[in-house]
Amino acid sequence: MKRFALLFLKGLSMGMADVIPGVSGGTIAFITGIYEELVESIGKLDAKALRVLFSKGPIACFKHINGAFLLSVASGIAVSIIGLARFITGLMENEPIKLWSFFFGLIIASAVFIGKDIKWSVPKNLIALVIGAVAAYFISIASPTTEEVGLVYVFFSGAIAICAMILPGISGSFILLLLGSYATIFGAIGGLSDAPVENLPVIMVFLVGAFIGLLSFAKLLKWLFAHYRNLTMALLTGFMIGSLSKVWPWKEVLSYRINSKGESVPFLESNISPGNYELLIGQSPELFWAIGLALVGMGIVWALSYFSPEAEAH
Repeated sequence: MKRFALLFLKGLSMGMADVIPGVSGGTIAFITGIYEELVESIGKLDAKALRVLFSKGPIACFKHINGAFLLSVASGIAVSIIGLARFITGLMENEPIKLWSFFFGLIIASAVFIGKDIKWSVPKNLIALVIGAVAAYFISIASPTTEEVGLVYVFFSGAIAICAMILPGISGSFILLLLGSYATIFGAIGGLSDAPVENLPVIMVFLVGAFIGLLSFAKLLKWLFAHYRNLTMALLTGFMIGSLSKVWPWKEVLSYRINSKGESVPFLESNISPGNYELLIGQSPELFWAIGLALVGMGIVWALSYFSPEAEAH
């Protein structure tokens, strides 16, 4: 029970990260030491699992797919996204420098932690690092779309975004922004209690698309870890380094969009220095808070890597 409670808390952390455009739940899974077990367990949700279900029963199937692990993590993610979506988006709007600084430190330390055991003297690992960093950087600076989306589009958005959500450094939420589905999907999640009939179909279609995309992508990742582990780890480290552009704390808003509540929120942003932030925005860059929270983020990664039994195993 202690392990499952800890897994639930790790799922909560992944869900919090997945809500924020620019931060990946996969990053949290990596630094908490459950990433490879997560990928492997998801990859077991296949035809073989169905054969075990019909031949040996639900209990055997549950054990085959590592069901206790998946249920604990998935429950934490679901509770976090449903219960904390408004709180996290509120922090994004009201305390962006503090929030982004924390995740900036978290991701820097995570990249160091993940990459520390990779043989960087091997040229192909360095090439994979560069490819991952460049790919994540260009994804992070791409311009989102704001066009209205239907249920079919929501389905494919779920299938695509879930792949990013389990990749460290690539934010599934930001992919939804790029696809123009973020406001529709998170608006439906946030408004579920107020208008369930209207919002439930959107959520269900998104979940079906996400489930199908997750199964396919998890099998690919499982295969890559089995055959090209160092190369895959180098690529994922690059993804995390490239994503730092998206979580830079000081930004100048270039344009705004109207969200699902009819409110004006930042749409296109550009990274600026703390000094220019004060000059251009007319507000304090909150350097003390920024540095302090970045160090807190780094400290959390260090603590997790030092004390987590799963992290030590990997």
